Amino acid sequence: MDIRLNWPIEASNTLYSKGFQWNQAGSNLCLDFHGNPLTAKLVVFSDGNHHMALEACCQAFLQRCPEIVDIFYATTPPKVILQSVLQGGVLMGNLHLNIMPQVFISPSNIVDTLIQKKFMTEHRAFAKSSGNVLLVKKGNPKSISRIADLLREDVQLTISNPVTEAASYEVYQQTLLNMAQEQGLDVNAIAALINKDSTKVVFGQSIHHREVPQTIFSGAADVAMVYYHLALRYTRIFPDDFEIIEIETNAQVYTDYHIGLINNGGEWGAAFLDFMLSEDAVKIYTEHGLQGV
Repeated sequence: MDIRLNWPIEASNTLYSKGFQWNQAGSNLCLDFHGNPLTAKLVVFSDGNHHMALEACCQAFLQRCPEIVDIFYATTPPKVILQSVLQGGVLMGNLHLNIMPQVFISPSNIVDTLIQKKFMTEHRAFAKSSGNVLLVKKGNPKSISRIADLLREDVQLTISNPVTEAASYEVYQQTLLNMAQEQGLDVNAIAALINKDSTKVVFGQSIHHREVPQTIFSGAADVAMVYYHLALRYTRIFPDDFEIIEIETNAQVYTDYHIGLINNGGEWGAAFLDFMLSEDAVKIYTEHGLQGV
């Protein structure tokens, strides 16, 4: 049995994806850099949690402006794209791309760093998450239905890494602690469960929007707390592998996504930013389980 998820191709210009594919899923697979940097006239760096909505927006914008040829876009954790801008390019193993974005998307604190470093003058919120859910294997073999189940001895939790992906980890951590208090659970026990030194949790290494479903699919964990829009994506592209356990609570923590131009955005950056602030983009993001702001 294959224990690797077979991810679909994600790109703004899908013509490039119809040729021979070279990768090895166990050791050499690149999923979060999309498109052709040699021909693309627009480069976008974005945090990866809303990659499915960004993909659809890039496709829609390219259809409106085919003279762009392609949009090269990155969908990594915020720390990766931030460091890539600061160092002037992308390093992926033995591959070095001396490329800079015209548009940058991330939570506000990440984008603020680029303002401090004089790469950007302003940014605006354009979308937000819709809360968090539990993700389990199809059929829910451990019968997980509530936060209290995460404390069971037979249940293994996976969440994003508190060091390499602090932004999403803090959202999940605070949601779980809020819910524990709301439901009268042992808050200290939940805090200990998800502490960075916990041995009861499978922490991702660096790219939780890819690692979480893989960890559950392979059987290394039974349940994850993830953004609703991520869980929705997994159940749409892998309907036979995952299902969502929604959690009733008033204690959700949300993430806002901000967008701004790097060095004035070049030829196409401002037009893309305007599109991302439009009702058309809000509709796309809503279709993928997020919200406008």
